[in-house]
Amino acid sequence: MSSNLVPNKSLKSDVLFISDLHISLEKPEITRRFLRFLSERAPQATAVYILGDLFDAWVGDDDPSPPNNKIRKQLKHLTSLGTKVYLQQGNRDFLLGEKFCRDTGVTLLADYAVIDLHGTPTLLTHGDLLCTDDLPYQAFRVKSHSAEWQNNVLSKPLLLRLLAARWYRFRSYLHKRKKTSDIMDVNQGTVASVMREHRCLRLIHGHTHRPAIHTFTLDGESAQRFVLADWQKDKAEILCWNAEGHHHEVI
Repeated sequence: MSSNLVPNKSLKSDVLFISDLHISLEKPEITRRFLRFLSERAPQATAVYILGDLFDAWVGDDDPSPPNNKIRKQLKHLTSLGTKVYLQQGNRDFLLGEKFCRDTGVTLLADYAVIDLHGTPTLLTHGDLLCTDDLPYQAFRVKSHSAEWQNNVLSKPLLLRLLAARWYRFRSYLHKRKKTSDIMDVNQGTVASVMREHRCLRLIHGHTHRPAIHTFTLDGESAQRFVLADWQKDKAEILCWNAEGHHHEVI
């Protein structure tokens, strides 16, 4: 893994999109793959967008648990080289905050963000807000994103927060087993409404772990929805966009 890689100017128009790495101490292969991505592939790009769930759980910016500090250090090195890194919070790491961004040089994006992607307005989001058929989750999301709830959680001792995160992950696993796959997927009506609201005919998101490119008609015009893949211990997929178009890279 080289940390002194000289960016290839011929690739510097590349914009990279990833999501759902779910980095944790229990997944060392994904951590190693991401660190290699940050040191070898990402410096070749002009920007990297991480669309949520970078971490499997994030209990606060004060958590030094491995591999958090390695990730912070490598992100800081990447941004110091001039590659812009943008981050959206996911449903697992929505407590990522401004201190993490200061430590790494990463820019935190809102839940919905519109960017100019080589001349085309493109809407970015993690994807959980699109799953409006999952009513219990949406109710929890509203509660857990309130300042009161977050301040209460972050005021607790770190050890207690870490234990609580383990419990919530286990409870989430049990709840998912009771839900149909359709409920946990996006609602197409919500997709259309959100794209119409933000005046975009292209949407990129993660969350559902159902990588695909969906083409459909929105108000008489052709629209596309790109779903990013979650990272696995033996494979990671990147959506790459440049002036020639888009392609997928597997690392």
